[in-house]
Amino acid sequence: MVFIMKEKISPPVYSQIALDIALRISREELKENTKIYGRSVMSSEYGVSPETIRRALKLLEDMQIVEVRRNSGVVVLSVEKAQEYAQRFGEQNDTRRIELNLKKLLAQQLSLNEQIGEMVSHLVRTNDKFSKSNPFQNYEIDIPADSPLLGKSLMELMFWHKTGATIIAIRRKDKLILSPGPYAVLLEDDTLIFVGDISTIETVSNYITQPQPGVE
Repeated sequence: MVFIMKEKISPPVYSQIALDIALRISREELKENTKIYGRSVMSSEYGVSPETIRRALKLLEDMQIVEVRRNSGVVVLSVEKAQEYAQRFGEQNDTRRIELNLKKLLAQQLSLNEQIGEMVSHLVRTNDKFSKSNPFQNYEIDIPADSPLLGKSLMELMFWHKTGATIIAIRRKDKLILSPGPYAVLLEDDTLIFVGDISTIETVSNYITQPQPGVE
């Protein structure tokens, strides 16, 4: 059995904060060449640690969106680069979303395949048990209006000797005649229910439709 690890695909918190800051810069809420809040203020605003804010700002600095100046704070460098970063990160998010959906679909497919396999195995086991308990398959065939057997009794027809099949029932309109005796007579539109190996299907079909020696 194959196991799929359930993995939640989501960007780190610091990169999500970096994206939010980049979006604010791209909308010029934070303008170029201006200082933005210090780490402690931003950590309170976003509800994260100062270290998380530091990593977010470092990411933006690497993208040349802001500059972290020692003992001076953080200065916005480029609205354009912030817009580019926001667009690229959004595309990455779309890719992650597709990957997540694909993993979910693959997991669902695996689960469905396992269910199908279990059902097939159950069906095979059930059929195997049925075959052992009932080794002869039942077959049905209708007596046509022009059958040479019409009006003849099973004793006259020597059905088993001629076909190798045993009639276990006759369906006549809305009635079912079980274990018909040797004096049961075949009528038009009767349905014969018989058992035998698969070769008896053709033998019985020929017997009820074709003229037979000794049957008039």
